[in-house]
Amino acid sequence: MKYAWMIVLLAVFWASAAPASEAVADSQQPPSAAVTAPSKFTSPEDGWLDVSGFLDETYGFVPLVVPITEPAVGYGAAGGLIFVDKTRENAQPGFGRPNITAVGGLATENGTWGVFAGDSRYWLDDRVQTLAGAIYASVNLDFYGIGNEAVIRDHPLRYNLEPAGGLLQAKYRLGDSRVSTGMGYVFAATKVSFDASATDPRLLVIQGMSRVGGALLSVTFDSRDNIFTPLSGTYLDLSAGLFSEVLGSDDDFQRVNLSAMQFIALGPDVSLGGRASATLSFGGVPFYLRPFVSLRGVQAMRYQGDDVAQFEAELRWQFWKRFSLVGFGGVGAAWNDFERVDNKLTVTAGGVGFRYELARKYGLHMGLDVAFGPDGPIIYVQFGSAWARP
Repeated sequence: MKYAWMIVLLAVFWASAAPASEAVADSQQPPSAAVTAPSKFTSPEDGWLDVSGFLDETYGFVPLVVPITEPAVGYGAAGGLIFVDKTRENAQPGFGRPNITAVGGLATENGTWGVFAGDSRYWLDDRVQTLAGAIYASVNLDFYGIGNEAVIRDHPLRYNLEPAGGLLQAKYRLGDSRVSTGMGYVFAATKVSFDASATDPRLLVIQGMSRVGGALLSVTFDSRDNIFTPLSGTYLDLSAGLFSEVLGSDDDFQRVNLSAMQFIALGPDVSLGGRASATLSFGGVPFYLRPFVSLRGVQAMRYQGDDVAQFEAELRWQFWKRFSLVGFGGVGAAWNDFERVDNKLTVTAGGVGFRYELARKYGLHMGLDVAFGPDGPIIYVQFGSAWARP
């Protein structure tokens, strides 16, 4: 999940961060003065704003008000609560990760709205991870066609999706390795409707109620040093969604995804990251579940195809205390015929951003990205890595 709220937290909690002059004055008080409890919102190391102590509470939670800047749905906001259980002490790097629960809702200027809940939890000394989620929403989007359809790409069709569904998944870590296998189930009933002005007879076939239900299978290798803002490690995931009428779907279809991320610490203050992924779809996949290019600077669901591949790299330099600068760039492609990759849509994007280290104990950096692509400049508020994986 991608959440970001650094600006809001700075405004809310800055008053709790004692200035350096006050800290010096406090240190000069006589020994008989009462000892002040450590602040939950400042670091004892440097006195800067840091919410690690707050998240260490047994039921630590963070209230969020997150701006939405995605061009596909317009400007808006998401709000809710994220509950974070503290990490297990003395755990090996990459283990002892916190349990995270999120509940909230969202709304945007084009009439999109929704409510959601999600939970990522670890059991049996990190040997088992469970994922659960539920959503009900009404999303207004533009349909640009699947693959390189020039006519509809220049004259997109407005449509609405009203999904109600959820997923359950469990992953089991093999022995003392960093490899886990997962199985799960997902179901969603989605009402699909196109704008009344859309007269294409083909749209009559794909309107109405659409149901998808299927099994989720995965194999994952994860050696990242943390899940929020990794500095080193590797993430590899091969997953498949197998949807069929037996499992509650209207049609039989499959989606296969391979994702890879690599993080390299080039020095104490510089890190390099790379992400590559490819998604293939087969059978009667609903148009709204066809894979799409997902890069910063590219409008969501605008470049869809039966198959999609993409790559993005990011360089981050923590140039002063808790502040970092970020530069990133990527390329993606979508096509319909696997044997004719030359008949494809290709898109490139890139940009810059900044981060603030808001929870040092959890390795959590937050900030803003400004991305430039075919759809103009887009601003993203980031909560942890732009490539977040639970």
